[in-house]
Amino acid sequence: MRRVLITGSSGKLGKFVKEEFSPKNYTVLSPRHQELDVTNREEVFHYIEAHKPDTVIHLAAATSPPRCENNKEWAWKTNVVGTSNLIDACEEYVPNCYFVLMSTPCVFSGEEGNYDEESIPYPSNFYGFTKAVQEVIVIRSKLKSLIIRGNFVPKEKWPYPRSFTDRFGTYLFAHQLAKGIREVIEANLTGIVHIVGNKKLSMYELAKRCPSSGNIAPYTLDEYYRENPNACKLTKDMSLLSIKWKTYDIDED
Repeated sequence: MRRVLITGSSGKLGKFVKEEFSPKNYTVLSPRHQELDVTNREEVFHYIEAHKPDTVIHLAAATSPPRCENNKEWAWKTNVVGTSNLIDACEEYVPNCYFVLMSTPCVFSGEEGNYDEESIPYPSNFYGFTKAVQEVIVIRSKLKSLIIRGNFVPKEKWPYPRSFTDRFGTYLFAHQLAKGIREVIEANLTGIVHIVGNKKLSMYELAKRCPSSGNIAPYTLDEYYRENPNACKLTKDMSLLSIKWKTYDIDED
């Protein structure tokens, strides 16, 4: 059985990735933060040496753009230093390891949309910057590696009373993206792959597809900036295309 280490396995995506691999012919390692803090280099090296995973699916990350903007040291340490620690430990103890990084469309500016795997990253906020650096660390490593980008939300009640009508993405629900992650890993892909929905949706349209969505009010970026004049810049269009993999239908379970 292949030993698969999933960092961030208790997160909104991680718990579904864990479910995708657990029933299969895999031994799943899913340490909580208390067992494996990726920012602690000594702890990471000790864990990798002790468990020697065949595959690492690195999901643990700082993901809130406003929080990353307001706490750059924390964001850098979590996303960049944490990834570097894992890569270095794997190169030391499991050099034949397959390293899979979950990245984000936020490595792009978010102005044009329809970014494919060959589009040039140009992040517009600090979160996207840390993820772009994270990608470079993985690409430059000696490990067999795969970088996955995708938009997702859990299929649950929309957590806000309003949703943007003028921010767009090729969204999937978390359980659908998790299935795609398993499929591209089992296809043994390397490089950069986008796992995307086959429809470009506004966040408002996405919210309406969530269960028990109720009366969600439309909201615009102009309204957001008027209400939050010091807010970090939000991306407008994070839609992705894939020239390397199939698309998925968000309206199919």
